[in-house]
Amino acid sequence: MKITAFVSVALVLGGAAAVEAAALPTDSVAGGSQDQSAADAAAGGTTASDASPTAPAQSRPALQEVVVTAEKRTTNLQQTPIAAVVLTGTQLLHNGVITVDQLESVSPSLAVDNFGQGDEFNIRGIGKAEHNTQTQAGVITYRNGVASFPGYLEDEPFYDISSIEVLRGPQGTFAGENSTGGAVYITEAAPNFNGVNGYVVGQYGNYNDAMVQGAVNMPVSDTVSTRIALYDESRSTFFHVTGPYTGGNGGLKQSSIRFGLLWQPSDKLSALWQTDYSYIDNGGYPASPANAKTPLYYVTANAQMDAIDQIARSTLKVNYKMDDGLTLRSITGLQWGRSVYITDLDGTDVLHDTFSDLVPGEMYSQEFDLISPERGFLTWVTGVYYQGLDYSYPLGQGYYVGYPPGLYDQYIEGKVPNDTAAAFGQLGFHFSDGWKLQIGARYSWNDTTNRIYNVIPEFFYNEYAHQSEHDDRLTGKADLSWTVNPDNYLYAFVATGYKQGGLNLPIGTQYQQPFRAEYVTDYELGWKSSALDDHLRTQLDGYYDRYQHFQVTIGDPLLPTQGLEVNSPSPTTLYGVELSAQAVLGHFSFDANVGWEHTSLGAFFATDNRLLVVSTCDPTMGPSSSSCIDLNGHPQSYAPSLTYNFGPQYVFYLGGGSTLTMHANYSHVGSQWATLFGNAALGDYLGARNLTSAELTYGLRGWTVTAYGTNLTNEAYVAAADAGLRWAGYPRQYGIRVMKTF
Repeated sequence: MKITAFVSVALVLGGAAAVEAAALPTDSVAGGSQDQSAADAAAGGTTASDASPTAPAQSRPALQEVVVTAEKRTTNLQQTPIAAVVLTGTQLLHNGVITVDQLESVSPSLAVDNFGQGDEFNIRGIGKAEHNTQTQAGVITYRNGVASFPGYLEDEPFYDISSIEVLRGPQGTFAGENSTGGAVYITEAAPNFNGVNGYVVGQYGNYNDAMVQGAVNMPVSDTVSTRIALYDESRSTFFHVTGPYTGGNGGLKQSSIRFGLLWQPSDKLSALWQTDYSYIDNGGYPASPANAKTPLYYVTANAQMDAIDQIARSTLKVNYKMDDGLTLRSITGLQWGRSVYITDLDGTDVLHDTFSDLVPGEMYSQEFDLISPERGFLTWVTGVYYQGLDYSYPLGQGYYVGYPPGLYDQYIEGKVPNDTAAAFGQLGFHFSDGWKLQIGARYSWNDTTNRIYNVIPEFFYNEYAHQSEHDDRLTGKADLSWTVNPDNYLYAFVATGYKQGGLNLPIGTQYQQPFRAEYVTDYELGWKSSALDDHLRTQLDGYYDRYQHFQVTIGDPLLPTQGLEVNSPSPTTLYGVELSAQAVLGHFSFDANVGWEHTSLGAFFATDNRLLVVSTCDPTMGPSSSSCIDLNGHPQSYAPSLTYNFGPQYVFYLGGGSTLTMHANYSHVGSQWATLFGNAALGDYLGARNLTSAELTYGLRGWTVTAYGTNLTNEAYVAAADAGLRWAGYPRQYGIRVMKTF
């Protein structure tokens, strides 16, 4: 069988990772999924297809094949018409990427603003800009092929990872609805048949950050193998919290366990079952007012702060390859989550405003795919998909706001179910001279419902809301590509995507219309090339997007003091250029990414209800005033104009087969606006983030010892601003990590 590595770019020489993985081969399993060695799964790294770690660098291979699974097949990234970055576990570890919000340091045109309970994940300025369960995420995170909770319950640590694919632009055929900005595919390490193997990692750093993780792979027979992985971490707080607060200071305690079972009775049939559970206690998210001038990590509070997520997930992937080469695939997902969040809503000890919610969620999905062989003039993929997502607000424990408690109390109780169904397909026409045409489409149907009570006891207000919103849409992608020669690949495509609409709460106003679905049309050109005998690869793309019906919260035109989610009445224009490069030049290697983007809103007037309202405000007509803001030409929220990173590495080959590897990464995420109003005085401006990480690793015969540091300049930056509060990013962290593979 073909040996294929999920290995990207910067770490092909591997350094210490090559020592970890050299004796542990990888192989493919039926259906196209990839088995990796324990060392490679722990830290991504190279595989047995590499030369011996003691061999001179000149005899080592150039960049290895990097693959993506975005089109339901395993395809070479350099010959796939898509803008993507593929990362291994090694790269995540070396760059200090432990959770989903830190992906912005290793991928262009990406901004993840972590504001406590969830993430506002945007690629090319498109994704999720509002913090509520009714607004779906426009960048969907998949775990083992199953969509996770959209925008919530996705802070599980990255450990025992095979690969992560960050796809940019709408994925209107395969990821489908709610993928207007892109998608992230996380593939956890699967069991393999390479005997008993695994790894153990121990780490200790400042802030008493103690972490241990590990995995063991155990074949039961020639056809059955299992894998168990564990992760546990505790850390003291970054914050100095004062005032009469009652608890929760931002410390971290998280634990996770994962079990995998692979049954492969023949080359035609494989079944992979993976189940994991994570408990994440962030100790609350201390935050100050968004316009505060105090030091970022000094917070005053007089209310309880908690932030606890529990996530359980079970996925089953079955592949059956028929005699004629057709593959039938079934992907089943069952997920349960419970999020508890309590915060000091005003971020001071002056008022006692409090927000809290306890939201259990259930998510279940089923997908069936039928995939033709990758040969001949015509290839094709077709499938169907169903997903059910239910959020609950338990009686007396769900959504609660006190302004302050006892004076004005608002409760939300009930259930918010959401159903999605889709059918999709793609045809590929392989012409002579390297030309290929692909046409794909997806019909999606969505239905969301509110079955909730809104209660304000002080005003004897108790209203039951039973509202529904339905939408459906045909999206897809048409691409034309040309393999000019083995070193050059050109493509052009148009792709569409949409994100479903939702419901406004009927609280204190008669203006309760649902907000509609939003749509994006993406036009893109790309060039992928290799040079220097495949020691240098580049990926260049340019895009132009027309983004319609952007979902945003503004002041209600009929009752401006209340927030109302609406659709932008005019399209937003977005366009940009992205460039990635990877190289292996002797002992030196690097990866680099850069993205530049321009965004501009169309005609749109909106009330900023944080200001004194002086007039009515029609979204299309205005008129403009000090509170009715003309947003025409304003930049899109959460859309930095410039993002880039550069990750160099140098490997010293020492005596006795040992290595010393130096690795660094410098990333820049440009300044951005947290709202369309762009009011810096109210805390809307998020300054640029310039973060440097570095590692020095010594490796010998399965052992590695690493000195690491992240945010080495200790830059204090605001990671997100929402609901009048600002959330701090991660300060400087450093320590020692020891790994043993077996």
